[in-house]
Amino acid sequence: MAEPHRSRVRVLGGAVLRVAAVWAASTVTMLVLAGILPDFRLQSEDGKTATGIAVTAAIGAAAFGLLSALVWPALVRALLLVPAFVLGLLVFFLNGSLLWLALSLIPAERGGDVNPETAVVVAAVMSAASSATSTALAVRDDGAYRRRLARLAGRRGIAECGPDPEPGTVFIQLDGLGHDVLHSALTRDPPLMETVARWYRDGTHELAPWRTDWSSQTGASQLGILHGSNHDVPAFRWYEKHTGQLMVCNRPASAAQLEQRAAERTGDPGLLAGEGGASRGNLFTGGADQLALVLSVAGVNGRHGRSRSRAGYFAYFADPANASRTFASFVAEVFRELGQSTASRLRRDSPRMRRGGLYPFIRAFATVVERDVVTAAVMGDMLVGRRAIYADLVAYDEVAHYAGPWHRDTHQVLRRLDRSIRLIAKAARHAPREYRIVLLSDHGQSEGPSFAAAYGISLQDLVRAGCGLPVSRRAHRRLRHDEALSALHAALHRSPDPEADVAAAGPVVLGSGNLGLISFPDIEGRATREDIEARHPALLRTLAEHQGVGFVLVHSAEYGPVVLGAQGSEHHLDTGKVIGDDPLAGFGAGAAQAVARTAAFGNVPDVMVNSAYHPVTGQVHAFEDQIGSHGGMGGAQSRAFLLWPAELGPPAEELTGAERVHRVLRGWLAAPDESRRSARAG
Repeated sequence: MAEPHRSRVRVLGGAVLRVAAVWAASTVTMLVLAGILPDFRLQSEDGKTATGIAVTAAIGAAAFGLLSALVWPALVRALLLVPAFVLGLLVFFLNGSLLWLALSLIPAERGGDVNPETAVVVAAVMSAASSATSTALAVRDDGAYRRRLARLAGRRGIAECGPDPEPGTVFIQLDGLGHDVLHSALTRDPPLMETVARWYRDGTHELAPWRTDWSSQTGASQLGILHGSNHDVPAFRWYEKHTGQLMVCNRPASAAQLEQRAAERTGDPGLLAGEGGASRGNLFTGGADQLALVLSVAGVNGRHGRSRSRAGYFAYFADPANASRTFASFVAEVFRELGQSTASRLRRDSPRMRRGGLYPFIRAFATVVERDVVTAAVMGDMLVGRRAIYADLVAYDEVAHYAGPWHRDTHQVLRRLDRSIRLIAKAARHAPREYRIVLLSDHGQSEGPSFAAAYGISLQDLVRAGCGLPVSRRAHRRLRHDEALSALHAALHRSPDPEADVAAAGPVVLGSGNLGLISFPDIEGRATREDIEARHPALLRTLAEHQGVGFVLVHSAEYGPVVLGAQGSEHHLDTGKVIGDDPLAGFGAGAAQAVARTAAFGNVPDVMVNSAYHPVTGQVHAFEDQIGSHGGMGGAQSRAFLLWPAELGPPAEELTGAERVHRVLRGWLAAPDESRRSARAG
């Protein structure tokens, strides 16, 4: 009994010493700031002695520390329903308000004075100093370090697994990072991602590409990976005729519907289902019982759902030091983007796009706030021993859309992502169970000028012109000088067919990267090739013959799904018959199978358009305003990656399609349990 008692005494004594040290660090920090900031003053009881001023600083530091510990968590929890982007800004200023309140609690004869703007700065520096002191002391004590990280992540316990636990698995999705970009980042000298490069170089991890479905975007890929089915997800956004609604994968209501449909189709709640699953920063839950920053949850149960989806922000910002540090990094990232976009204009980078407006703030949120919050959540999950964790880090994808997947601006993002991975790997050393870290991506990105930038016309105007509907003046002028669109000239000048019942608004035209989707709401069910050619004789030929279009998918009443290409070429998917040059020949092995699978979806639009792909340059043309794009087929966007611990063994099947990746990951989750049971039986 004496030994446990002495152990408790040591733990208590260590805690008291750490509190004293943090208090002393905060006091010294306050004194230094009072000496260098003209708008921040401390005074002693007699107004003169240094000792008295130090006592005032100690009282102020203690009051600020108590308020931070008691009031701050309640404030952050109350702000969970505030939009996440705003929350990251508010917490910084709330921290300054707490300091102002702490100084007001000091007796008047030995008080302090600070204006609101300076209070924000002082509070941020004091929070950072106390956090650094606490961390420096805790890392020397594994138990204290684990308790601290678990507390910062919002967890009450430090071990949810019992004795002799099975190994856990952490899946980290590096959104939008293609296989070829990652391989280059790991093999160059020096590598852009040192931690991951060491794993790859030492042979502890193996790397392989996997081919996405035709819809090479996060909605389809992550739904397939986490829930085992991405059936009926033809693109990132599409129009559903039977419901009359526009589905967008990153809208909470749409994400909730897609997850429900996948669960109904498979009869399986997801990859992370069961006790000990955690989903962090994803579009979908994967069946996990522990959720933070999951979009599909925000689309259900109203306020409760939004609060639950943002719980990760409370867990992270409950420590005011995190708030201060992340806000400072946020501001730095905004200025970094402004500098990089200016440098890109001065260098006359090509292709290049406008990066102003709100984009610098959106980028900072994705590359700083989301990254820090998700990383902290994963570390907390590991420190309490959760069995399976899946997290999405979106930083690379966001920057690559605007700068390009190979651009120097994305190199800095990769370095910072590597630091996050290193932090997660370090946390694994203090976890109550062994962890295997698997890295993967949901798709890659292909580069190239947008369709509108390359050809002076948007896909929507091209479709409207092909239907004989009005287009913008700019598009009309551009078309007059394009000899390749003789069929479109005829469409622009022909008289409307009086018997054609064309909706006043025209067809619904959507872009999903370099994949275009066209639906005719006035035609019930899926419009056939014959229907479209009867109503709009020039449309399909206009699209297929355009030099910026690779191929067009349409359904024929006679032949089934047909792929149309330039110069009258066709590929009949049901029979494999090819007329002229195969329109799919340049899109790689498996292209016909991927297109045929999508053609069988109930939600497939009337017409699907894939932009041209230039094999020599690897370029495609997004139908959105993007340089790096994904969503369709062509080039690196279809080559995602999977990097796994060698001890798990190679994938059990070919890595083609997100649903197969799901089966591979599920097999790896089951493998440790099966091997452990076999060992015990032996």
